[in-house]
Amino acid sequence: MMNDVIAALRAELGAGAVLTGGDIGARHRSDMSMTGRDLPKALLRPRNTQEVAAALRICNAFGQSVVPQGGLTGLAGGANARAGDIALSLDLLNGIEELDREAATLTVLAGTPLERAQNAADDAGFLLPLDLGSRGSAQVGGNLATNAGGNRVIRHGMARAQVLGLEAVLADGTVLGNLNKMLKNNAGFDLKQLFIGSEGTLGIITRVVFRLKPLPRSTATAFCALGSFDAVLALLHRAETDLGGPSAFEAMWPDFYAFVSGHKMTASQPLVAGHPFYVLIEYQGSDAETDPARFQSFLEASLEEGALLDAVIAQNEKEAQSFWRVREGYALDTLPEIVNFDVSLAVGRIGAFAEDCRARLQARWPDGQFFFYGHIGDSNLHITTSIAYRPGEGMHDVDNVVYACVRDFQGSVSAEHGIGTLKRDYLGYSRTPQEIDVMRRLKAALDPKGILNPGKVI
Repeated sequence: MMNDVIAALRAELGAGAVLTGGDIGARHRSDMSMTGRDLPKALLRPRNTQEVAAALRICNAFGQSVVPQGGLTGLAGGANARAGDIALSLDLLNGIEELDREAATLTVLAGTPLERAQNAADDAGFLLPLDLGSRGSAQVGGNLATNAGGNRVIRHGMARAQVLGLEAVLADGTVLGNLNKMLKNNAGFDLKQLFIGSEGTLGIITRVVFRLKPLPRSTATAFCALGSFDAVLALLHRAETDLGGPSAFEAMWPDFYAFVSGHKMTASQPLVAGHPFYVLIEYQGSDAETDPARFQSFLEASLEEGALLDAVIAQNEKEAQSFWRVREGYALDTLPEIVNFDVSLAVGRIGAFAEDCRARLQARWPDGQFFFYGHIGDSNLHITTSIAYRPGEGMHDVDNVVYACVRDFQGSVSAEHGIGTLKRDYLGYSRTPQEIDVMRRLKAALDPKGILNPGKVI
């Protein structure tokens, strides 16, 4: 059957758009989780929505599985293909189609790297708030398929909050297009939300209409030391009251700060090590004349109240970037056998969760290293573990410990990056059986042959 499918695809799309064997690059083996083992049987490179539709129509007729691939920056195995799958790359669906100044919208093709979309908005005097570390290679279609978050969620919301319209292709090749530019549109079901966060299991996103914001006129960044997690929450609440909300609020536990700030890869230590907590706070405002004084007054009031033990304000962009290098924590990548987690908890329970989770991990692996840090203000906590596993142990064992703790605290096993294959066994820790049943009903309705990204999410 596979040869018949490939022949039909080549006849429709052209030989250059259907790659097989050694013509498929090794990068299509796995996303950044590095858990993919097989190259797909074929790789499709459609050039427009019509070719995506034609490819899916043919694959659906043959019952052939299709795995959509974007920038391959995910961490949950969601873009990994099996040996018998056909991968569909969106690399060639790349470009800015329209920037509407009056509507403050940006229409882009789904294969466009996020950074290119951000730069197009910036050049026109607007802000595309969606932002994450892999902006240079992550594609906007993948960002929406996983409902990406990033550093600015606390101010602007997740990816789904920044989308007004989109175009998607269903499993049978039906093109579902609604490139809406209106903030208010209650004409029936909001179908775009079916595809945002569904990881390509319900349809393949091909176009996006982003809602843009005005560019900020000022940015102030500070690194703070605090005495407890309660003090972290008090600082967050004061920032929301005094500043109207920060644009970023990043908390770090002391072992994370000591390791990262003391590492040669980071080359930055804004404050001395040894404090119980650290916070990087960023505020973006609309008045370059008065915003710096407002930010400083906010910090001074927090110091007077005792919420802060110490603080330093970045004096220029270079210093602000050095603060961010600490929070980005790239030095953790030098540790052996690291496993990264991206989970969500109710903000007020994050401190207790971190204590409990650390205790469970240390009880199982007394010599392991465990680092906690994250966005906090948007309920997102990151955990990095480095463990010398005993014979017969591995990543699945540490997953069991961390996700059981997330379940016990009524949190989410996936704050970002989706479920993919790596978190599929734990979906029931954060979703009820009834919710999972409805997800399966939606899948059966939109993809009755189950060809789209099989084995992912549910």
